[in-house]
Amino acid sequence: MAVSTGGVPAASESARGRRHDGRPDRQGPLRRSMSTHWYAWAMIAPAIVVMLVLIGWPLVWGVYLSLTDATEATIGRTIGVNVIPATYEFVGLDNYVQILTSSLFWDKLLWTVIWTVACVGLHYGIGLGLAVMLNRKLRLRSLYRVLLILPWAVPAFVAAFIWRYLYNSDYGVINGFLKLAGLSGVGWLDDPTTAKIAVIAVNVWLGVPFMMVALLGGLQSIPAELYEAAEVDGASPWQRFASITLPGLRQVSGTVVLLGTIWTFNMFPIIFLITGGGPGSETEILVTYAFREAFTGIRDYAGSAAWGVIILAMLVVLALGYRRTLRSQGDPW
Repeated sequence: MAVSTGGVPAASESARGRRHDGRPDRQGPLRRSMSTHWYAWAMIAPAIVVMLVLIGWPLVWGVYLSLTDATEATIGRTIGVNVIPATYEFVGLDNYVQILTSSLFWDKLLWTVIWTVACVGLHYGIGLGLAVMLNRKLRLRSLYRVLLILPWAVPAFVAAFIWRYLYNSDYGVINGFLKLAGLSGVGWLDDPTTAKIAVIAVNVWLGVPFMMVALLGGLQSIPAELYEAAEVDGASPWQRFASITLPGLRQVSGTVVLLGTIWTFNMFPIIFLITGGGPGSETEILVTYAFREAFTGIRDYAGSAAWGVIILAMLVVLALGYRRTLRSQGDPW
């Protein structure tokens, strides 16, 4: 009893920032953490340095460029022994004002939102259906899993070239089957509507396996006793799905939907390699347009950087808002 009573003041003083000998601890929380967990900090230091070099510095430089009027003509460069100094100037928020007040930005944003919502919705819906199917006892279930995961193993640029060939108006396999069935071929990539449907179909084909695998893992973590108890109580399959499966998948669903949204919003290779943003610029999303600003025609580095910062800001706001919504619904994620 005496030991227990004597230990409380020491613990309280330590919690209030005092050392065990009674003297005040003037170290801040960060210094105290580094002195206590120095080994952990030493282990993650290389990763932090790499992230700062590969992500932090380019991000800072991009934000700075977005506040200038840097173009291919005004950027500093070295040609042989000749060093041409940079002549671009600081213009503040002019690039952002120009972008946000143009109809071009809102047109691209509208299509990007439609593209993202359609792809992520189909990813989740089809992935959940396949996960529920594979969570049951089926013959050759392992074979089905392997076959359904294969699209995820194919690099995006390889899949884009394969599907571009399949969509070819003259020699594509899809039109070949249509002609065998007595139907006329379709110019899949020549019309804005069919081109948008085509790229959405490819991205869904690539993204469903990830959703399926993640949701299948979530399904297998739900106790089977819950389904057995609900079945004994007379719950229908739909009631068991709505009352047990969906709530049980809430945390997994929140994570994969957010990741899928970020990946799809920035899905550059599918759009760029299949349609090139065409016909015209009908299938151009925000990230592909930002790329064209920087690497085609008179290269507008400042404008491209401003597009990139706007895209980043939108994704950060989306992620924070989505996380806040989940927390308000009782999800600790």
